[in-house]
Amino acid sequence: MSKDVEVFESHRAHLLALSYRMLGDLGRAEDMVQEAWLRWSGRGDENIASPRAYLVTLVTRLCLNELDSARRKKEESRSDRLPEPIDLEAGGLANLEALEQVSMAFLVALQRLTPAERAVLLLHDVFDFEHDEIAPLIGKSGAACRKLLERAKGSLAEEKRMLSVSREAHERLLGAFVRAATAGDTAALVELLAEDAVMITDGGPEGRSIGGIRNLDVPLRGAARIAAFIAAASRRGTLVLTREIHELNGRPALVLHLGDKPFAAVTLAVDETRIHRIYFHGDFSRLGHLGGPATTSPSSNRSSLPQ
Repeated sequence: MSKDVEVFESHRAHLLALSYRMLGDLGRAEDMVQEAWLRWSGRGDENIASPRAYLVTLVTRLCLNELDSARRKKEESRSDRLPEPIDLEAGGLANLEALEQVSMAFLVALQRLTPAERAVLLLHDVFDFEHDEIAPLIGKSGAACRKLLERAKGSLAEEKRMLSVSREAHERLLGAFVRAATAGDTAALVELLAEDAVMITDGGPEGRSIGGIRNLDVPLRGAARIAAFIAAASRRGTLVLTREIHELNGRPALVLHLGDKPFAAVTLAVDETRIHRIYFHGDFSRLGHLGGPATTSPSSNRSSLPQ
């Protein structure tokens, strides 16, 4: 293995994680890392004092360019668009030190930020870049970068309590949610949901439907409305959909199958006592990284979560 390959591979997982958090799409994140490799390997005899800083800077620029493209702007303008759910191990991100930095709650919160705010937050808080190092990347001053960081953190404040919740609480609430949803128990769902809960369903550009119920085009707000929608959808889908529990973005999640193919993934953002966000990932083109065998058989309607 050449020195260039060895150095690049030692940073690959972190570069991929950076790209994935910036773009919310693992396939495009992999494209950015591949492009970074081509530029790294083709740089000639240029001596790089800090390969880590050089590569992080390079990938950030590539992601910002990607986000700035007209096609990406149109895609990101959809109110129902969600980041791609992934099995971290299958996606090459299993060894990240802070799983909350790739949790679905964090990724959705990042998606609400501007590309510049995303870059400043990730570079400063995850990669320990100084503001003056970040400034040239986004065409701002160091002082402007500080303002962007403050604004980004302010936008994330509401989700902060959901980024460090215990695994036990997450498993307990997911298990209760699966049981209540499968039973079509509206009252039980209302009890599990925060009063100001939000549900987002991403059916892709063309939308999705089952049993005559289409995915939501805009976020649905309020425990009672969400519970009623889930109960109605569950009653129509129970006979044709099977369910499994997968580990997605570092947390247990529900994966629904239609036959032997993934139909949707359901991820939650919770605090220790209530479900605050429900994300229904139903875009077929973004269900390709759900991982291998789950904790239940695809032919079974029983989850393995504790009762």
